Amino acid sequence: MSDHTIPSKPVSSESRRTFIKNAAVTAAAFMIVPRHVLGGKGFLAPSDRLIVASVGVGGKGASDITSIFQSGKAEIGYLCDVDDRRAATTVKNFPKAKYYKDWREMLEKEAKHIDGVTVSTPDHNHAVIALAAMQLGKHVYVQKPLTHDIYEARALTNAAKKYKVVTQMGNQGASGDGVRQLMEWYNAGVIGNVHTVYSWTDRPVWPQGIPWPQTNVSVPKELDWDLWLGTAPSKNYIDKLVPFNWRGWWDYGTGALGDMGCHLIEPAFRVLGLSYVKDVQCSVGSVYVDEFKRGYFPESCPPSSHVTMTFPATPKTTGEVTLHWMDGGIQPERPAELAPTELFGDGGNGTLFIGTKGKMMCSTYGADPRLLPLSRSATVQIAPTITRVPGGAEGHYAQWVEASIAGWGKKEVSSPFSIAGPVTEALLMANLAIRGFDVQKPKADGQGMDYPGRYIKLLWDNEQMKVTNFDDVNQFVKRQYREGWSMDI
Repeated sequence: MSDHTIPSKPVSSESRRTFIKNAAVTAAAFMIVPRHVLGGKGFLAPSDRLIVASVGVGGKGASDITSIFQSGKAEIGYLCDVDDRRAATTVKNFPKAKYYKDWREMLEKEAKHIDGVTVSTPDHNHAVIALAAMQLGKHVYVQKPLTHDIYEARALTNAAKKYKVVTQMGNQGASGDGVRQLMEWYNAGVIGNVHTVYSWTDRPVWPQGIPWPQTNVSVPKELDWDLWLGTAPSKNYIDKLVPFNWRGWWDYGTGALGDMGCHLIEPAFRVLGLSYVKDVQCSVGSVYVDEFKRGYFPESCPPSSHVTMTFPATPKTTGEVTLHWMDGGIQPERPAELAPTELFGDGGNGTLFIGTKGKMMCSTYGADPRLLPLSRSATVQIAPTITRVPGGAEGHYAQWVEASIAGWGKKEVSSPFSIAGPVTEALLMANLAIRGFDVQKPKADGQGMDYPGRYIKLLWDNEQMKVTNFDDVNQFVKRQYREGWSMDI
């Protein structure tokens, strides 16, 4: 481990800007001479191999790293995780990779050696890590959802253009054959004009709709809790928040929408050419703690929700599109064309397209596309018009590696931030409606509380990035980072 002392508190914005500037200058000077000349014996040139640094290397991060390495064209040079327990297996599997706990230290010291960065941390730290890497000219692969906040998603989308780096979000279904089949059916007019889409999931599979635990639990010695919190407010450590249950808390996660929405709503974006949300409304599941006493847990995502989003017409639709999102096990009505025992989606998850001439559906990741009735899939023959990604969904990783080696603008990727950013914004717009449900204000007579954000439709100004008819939710468009953390765009 390096002898560098990790600060007990996050580095200041000025310090962060300084190290990024200095590292970028150093990296630029370093690249004047071919790296295979400077690297010494056994060093592979960038044209042959992508040198990758990974932030968040347990769980999903471990599988991301493995898949990127299995592309055959990537070298895992650096690993970074705030939790030594979670990192242990990956560190063992990649013994030559240098290990850090603080991603800022890693970028400051190793920028000139790194070509690409993967980010597989909890949602609340995606944006600051990814942006810092992009500002150093590093290609980035970021797990879904791209960001925690709408503002962050827009910032990363713009940064990808500004810094001219290859970007990919970790919704691997975007590289699958299934979504391309759906596109070909739709482009050929098989189901007519789609006006309504339903996406649903059986998530959450972690606790939601609960109060923040009032417990005193010691922080595991292997975990740097302050670094894990990152941009989030300072709070005491609670049991089981790490490594998974953070998803259900607004300070860190984005609920079922953030976890599964990028897999289930993305096919509609690709098939129909959707962009931003025009308006959104929702209903959420209730938790009662006593007779006629509804629980109020604004820190936690709700146990279930139904969100309705309206998208403006696109060149691929004849009018607006209504997209319904359902989670917590709620599902839309089964299509009449589906036999009573035939599987709807993949059972717990799916997406249904309703057009003027028919319907089609798919499972998670856009997989297993089917026309309805199912017998129609076998009789409708449409010649392939869209190039498939080698390896399908699993080729998502190698696609990013190869595009990064080629350089910005040279090779196509399936989920660049130009697409992933708007998809993420739509999901987080849906979350604005859900969070608005818990906004409370004292009643005018002082007797109890009002909830003015419930059962209304939020109207969205995409250019100004704000809700125009309920200002209270705009605080969630761009949240306040903890002191010492910032996004320096």
